[in-house]
Amino acid sequence: MIAVVRIAGQQYKVEKDQTLYIPHIEGNAGDKIDLEVLLADADGKLSVGTEVKTKVQAEIVDHLKGDKVIAYKQKRRKGFRKKLGHRTLYTQIVIKDIK
Repeated sequence: MIAVVRIAGQQYKVEKDQTLYIPHIEGNAGDKIDLEVLLADADGKLSVGTEVKTKVQAEIVDHLKGDKVIAYKQKRRKGFRKKLGHRTLYTQIVIKDIK
């Protein structure tokens, strides 16, 4: 069974026991979360919109930081240099059940 879910404003195609890295969501490691299902496919039977009765449950595994991204700006002959960086926060989840 395959489902399309919305997590933090983005859509993900998920299957059972799949691991995802999503934008940071609140919760602790081990917490169970229910995901909003937009589309479900059960052996060729497609359900969309309000007729979706499928529920997707996931478990938070860990909170991580992504790779460092550096933004460097410079204007030649002016002595202007600016170096900024950030690391995006992610949450690792595992899809436990699709029913």
